Amino acid sequence: MPAPLLRGFFVGSAENAALAGRMAVHQVALTVRPKGPGLHEITAEIAGEVRRSGVGQGLVNVFCRHTSCSLVMMENADPSARRDIEAWLDRLVPEGDALFEHTLEGPDDMPSHVKMALTRTSETIPIAGGRLLLGTWQGVFLWEHRRAPHTREVIVTVTGE
Repeated sequence: MPAPLLRGFFVGSAENAALAGRMAVHQVALTVRPKGPGLHEITAEIAGEVRRSGVGQGLVNVFCRHTSCSLVMMENADPSARRDIEAWLDRLVPEGDALFEHTLEGPDDMPSHVKMALTRTSETIPIAGGRLLLGTWQGVFLWEHRRAPHTREVIVTVTGE
């Protein structure tokens, strides 16, 4: 289980927080190790942290601490939807653009920064009944924009009662 990150705030179960008259806060860093570019689903890991938090009603914020990958809500049922969005963004921001100056880390580096800027680095999802209130086909994905394997850190913060 990931270690709590938040210090100076109440970190613990929602039941203990309610007894103390405080809102529960549960914060952890998840490690994601994508082997290459693409959408990597992390919904189950986030849902697991919501369960561990004991929060029945509240919000979970998911934040990616990097500038060459991003977070998105995406359909998690049909892989062709993910392939289509990946291919579309690759066409929109191709590698090898002669106008890019930031090229020291390779031809996929600057395009990965542009792709991150066009998408998101955080998502907030409501919680009710101790569960994520996602739509039927929604999932949360880390979108790796670099070709080489990387170790990514995603901060999950659950607040509520």
